[in-house]
Amino acid sequence: MSVQVVAVGMKEVDPLEMPDRFRHEVAYFMALPGEKEVPRIPHGEYWVRLSEAREWFEGGVVSVVSPLDSENKTEFEISEDHEMWLEWMIEHEIQHIRLV
Repeated sequence: MSVQVVAVGMKEVDPLEMPDRFRHEVAYFMALPGEKEVPRIPHGEYWVRLSEAREWFEGGVVSVVSPLDSENKTEFEISEDHEMWLEWMIEHEIQHIRLV
């Protein structure tokens, strides 16, 4: 099973197919609504800062803050699927997505 990643407001960009597990993994990449120029968006949509997408793509890792201890961070390597998705985001300058 797979999920389609749709660029909101960009009908000219074809959706990207990702593995179903991406429904959970997208949370590692999303910016929080209302935080630092991130608009409030409907449930089921996500904002990913283009500047951070570039950093993750170039560095190959994502830094995640623990939900239990905000003082500790951990890094994980992006997968080939994440790399393909980030490249799609950067190529089309996408920040606002919806999963279908």
